[in-house]
Amino acid sequence: MYKVAFSLVFIGVIVGCNSLSKEINFKHNIVSGPVPWSKNFELRQNYEFTFAIIGDLNGGERRGVYSTAIEQLNLLDPDFVLSVGDLIDGGTKDSLTLTFQWDFFDSRTSKLHSPFFYLGGNHDLTNIEMRAFWKKRYGHRYYHFIYKNVLFLMLDSEDYSMGRMEEIYNARVKALKILSGEIKGNYKESKYYKMPERTHGAISTDQINYFKSVIEENPSVDWIFVLMHKPLWMREDEKGLGPLEHVLQNRPYTLINGHFHSLSHRKRKGENYIMLGTTGGSQSKTDSMAIDHITLVKMKKTPTILHLKMEGILDQTGKVPIQEQ
Repeated sequence: MYKVAFSLVFIGVIVGCNSLSKEINFKHNIVSGPVPWSKNFELRQNYEFTFAIIGDLNGGERRGVYSTAIEQLNLLDPDFVLSVGDLIDGGTKDSLTLTFQWDFFDSRTSKLHSPFFYLGGNHDLTNIEMRAFWKKRYGHRYYHFIYKNVLFLMLDSEDYSMGRMEEIYNARVKALKILSGEIKGNYKESKYYKMPERTHGAISTDQINYFKSVIEENPSVDWIFVLMHKPLWMREDEKGLGPLEHVLQNRPYTLINGHFHSLSHRKRKGENYIMLGTTGGSQSKTDSMAIDHITLVKMKKTPTILHLKMEGILDQTGKVPIQEQ
């Protein structure tokens, strides 16, 4: 299993000069006349790489999906894998339960051949106790790293003051009791349902200032990826992403988040904003974009982003490489 340091830089291996030679990439014995292929192979620059992103596991994890995704990721063999949070069910203050849940997640993730980058969602950082548990086990809740001159910003969308976090947690507990029928009430009239943090999260001034500095200190990166769980960019007040978007203007970037369990894309401020579907989380039967998928990003000078439905990633036998969890 791979754990992430606060600021991590990967150094690529340089092969030859600036590109690999044709002889290394492709050999044949035809010395004259036409050839039975369409064109010469592209000479790949040493900074090219591929990484993958998984969507939400939780909010009602379905058995076997994530373990199967691990097998499929191993077939795809990306340089590394990123997450957008909701990795465990969470929602508890009991340390034994949290240990069990994270051990279970980590035991499956340990079968991944590539490095894995953790990011917390509302299920992973539901209360103060869970925040402390995360710090002890995984360190920083928000961080950045650079890989082959591409900057990755890993944001914490559950970045509340301790008092507000406890208020949200208590309101959530009551709202869940309403949903379960334990107490009477209308969920959509509950305090928790009306909180902006429920859908859009929040980001602190300290976190904004941290990422502002990171962006300003790295003016020459080829691209910036901004990952978070909840769509902070949908929140228009001082707890939203506006100040960071202002710093990002005129810089090439892609923003990716989860939380809504439905795959979607839009252009905002001239850039691509992508909401991922699920990699095991609950799905709405009426939503055609509520799908289990793995996002694959091929990075050259600009990124090429593909969403691969898990049901279509087959092994050499033509079957989904299912692994029981």
